[in-house]
Amino acid sequence: MTHPPSQPEATRTSRNPYATVLSHPGAARFSLAGALARSPMSMVGIGIVLMIKAAHNSYALGGQVSAAYIIAQAICSPQLARLVDAHGQARVMRPAVIATATSLTLLVATTVIGAPIALAFLFAITTGMSIGSVGAMVRARWTHLITNPRELHTAYSLEAAIDEMIFVIGPIIATFLATGVSYYAGLLVPIVLVLTGGLWFLSQRATEPPVLAPDPTSPATSVLTNPAMLALIGVFIGVGGLFGATDVATLAFAEEQGDKALAGIILGIFALGSCISGLAYGARQWASPVWLRFLIGIIGLAIGATMFFFATTVWALAAIMFVTGLTISPTLINVNNMVRLVVTPRQLTEGLTWVSTALGVGVAAGSSLAGARIDAGDAHAGFTVVIASAALSVVVAIAALSTIRTRTMAPERIIDELTEDDLLEEINTTQLDGGPDAEAGKNSAPAP
Repeated sequence: MTHPPSQPEATRTSRNPYATVLSHPGAARFSLAGALARSPMSMVGIGIVLMIKAAHNSYALGGQVSAAYIIAQAICSPQLARLVDAHGQARVMRPAVIATATSLTLLVATTVIGAPIALAFLFAITTGMSIGSVGAMVRARWTHLITNPRELHTAYSLEAAIDEMIFVIGPIIATFLATGVSYYAGLLVPIVLVLTGGLWFLSQRATEPPVLAPDPTSPATSVLTNPAMLALIGVFIGVGGLFGATDVATLAFAEEQGDKALAGIILGIFALGSCISGLAYGARQWASPVWLRFLIGIIGLAIGATMFFFATTVWALAAIMFVTGLTISPTLINVNNMVRLVVTPRQLTEGLTWVSTALGVGVAAGSSLAGARIDAGDAHAGFTVVIASAALSVVVAIAALSTIRTRTMAPERIIDELTEDDLLEEINTTQLDGGPDAEAGKNSAPAP
């Protein structure tokens, strides 16, 4: 399997690192298609809650149906990712895209006609089972397409910024449609995006990573047997809990301050800080090891999130959130880069999906725990869940630091000792040899 052809260096030279990575053949197309295809991830959950609330007059029931979707996604997405690594993105995900769109359509239809609520649970579960992790597949394409580790760092940063924009814009669109158009309209746009974005993304076969031949000397195992991956998953459960609790506590805090509508603006400011820092972080190359940048980011995020508890006005909270948000995207970028370093090329999609799943599980748990604390007290009680989640992520990161450092430093040293020309020559030589690890070089290049 040959590496996708790169444009001549002269045509890809740019002072803007993002223009450079997007100039690779097919890169802009699959990045855009991937953004459209994964936009539903920020709309389906809230769309389900708003639709079920309107149909059955119960936020609790809406939350339960949404939780069924999230749990199904958490369980099944890593399994879909393993199939993708083993059989290819298009072969596995084309049927999954059709299943997701069909399940969402049936969820809307059965709710609109007043069918038993059990059917809503059923189709929420089948939606979660089939939706997969498009973000992981997009990053896998970047890893296959780009051999320069500095450019790959920029590409991952671009995707992190896109994720932030999706999470800012998606809930706003879903809420507007559900409240201003029709109670079920918030799920119609995700259906369209899943089909159009997903099928467009999967149709781009030139940039699809190849299926690597099984290595007879290395039996297939789950990434969950990797201690470093388990540590990153644990950290991301804590980070997800921080995000989920922050959403709910901010909503309650704004309501206590007399203007519930400001919650969306405050959370948007939080995400804006993350988006800005992600783009700035990706535009610069870093000499320090990725594990150190990861640790600094986690500690900075935890310190900033702890300060939410001490805010006394919505604008004070917004200011603290903006500054704290500056730590988010760099931390997510570093974790994605570390996943690439600690798993084998055959496990890349699975590994990226597991950290995304851990984040989702944490969000669900954090929002639930914060809601219970707020019901029993006030908004600041919800922020105690934020603090506890932040503490969990820091404790796990420090406890596992030796393992993470060891697993990530060795690949980084190997790459640092090679020039880019040496790296390309090594990759091409390995591919010509046709060994079972012929594609491994493309997936082992670390962030700078």
